[in-house]
Amino acid sequence: MHVPDLVLEPMVRNALLEDMGAYGDATTRAVIPSGTTWRAEMRAREAGRISGMAIAALAFRLVDPQLAVSVIIEDGQACEPGQSVMTIEGEAASILMGERVALNFAGRMSGIATMTAAFVAEATGTATRITCTRKTTPGLRIAEKLAVLHGGGFNHRYSLSDAVLIKDNHIAAAGGVRPVLQAVKASASHMMAVEIEVDTLDQLGEVLEEGGAHNVLLDNMDTPTLAEAVRLVDGRIKTEASGNMRLERIAEVAATGVDYISVGALTHSVRTLDLGLDFS
Repeated sequence: MHVPDLVLEPMVRNALLEDMGAYGDATTRAVIPSGTTWRAEMRAREAGRISGMAIAALAFRLVDPQLAVSVIIEDGQACEPGQSVMTIEGEAASILMGERVALNFAGRMSGIATMTAAFVAEATGTATRITCTRKTTPGLRIAEKLAVLHGGGFNHRYSLSDAVLIKDNHIAAAGGVRPVLQAVKASASHMMAVEIEVDTLDQLGEVLEEGGAHNVLLDNMDTPTLAEAVRLVDGRIKTEASGNMRLERIAEVAATGVDYISVGALTHSVRTLDLGLDFS
C-alpha cells in the first residue's frame, strides 16, 4: 500500500523536530567535519517482516534531500538476521541526524508487521481476516495501521468518524440493544456501516430480530459460544470476534467461521524488531 509523502510528512517532521531539540545535533556538529561523506547500511539483526522503509527513507530525505536512499527489502517483505534492508549515502552528518528517527519508525513498524504476520499465519486455511483496532500510539496511527497491512492483516476503522460502532457503554447509555439500534436506523446515513458489540447470545438474538446492523462484534466469548453465534447469524451479517485474542487461540477462533478477529495487541503490545544502522 502506498501512502503519499504529503500524508506522512507531518508525522515524520514532528518526530525529527522532537529529536533535534532547540539547537540540532550537538554531537555531530562538534565531531563531524563539514563535507564528510559516507555510506551507511540499515540491517536486520533478527528475522521478521519489514515495514517502515518508506517512512525511514522520508526521514532521511527531510533532513537532507541530497541523501541517496536505496530500499533493499521493501515494506511487506521478510528479512533475515544480518540482511541489509536499506542503504544511505551522502553527508555523514545528515545520516547521523536522521538515524534515530528512521530506526524508531522502521523498528516499531516492522515489529507490528512481524506480529501481524504471525497472527495471520494462524488463520491460514480459513476466510477469517485479522484486523487491528484503534489502540494505537497517539500521533502514530497512520504508521501503525500501515504496518498491519504490511504484515498481511487488515485495518478496522481508522477513526471515530469512519463507521458507527456501538459498544457496551453506548448500549447502557441508550437503554438497551433495541433502543440503540432503533436510534441508529432513525439517524445514521445510509452510507455509514453499523457494527454493534454483544456479550451474550441473548443480545445477539435481539440484534438479529431488530436489524439495522451490518456487523456484530462478539466480545469476550469462549470458543463454543463463538461457534454458536456464527451458526445463529447464518451469514446474515458479518461477525467479528474480539477480546483476549492471544496468538495461541487464533486458529480455533478462526475455525468457528467468524469473518474477522480484531487484535488490539498488534499495536499496543508489540515488541520492536531489532534493526541497526552501521557506517560501512
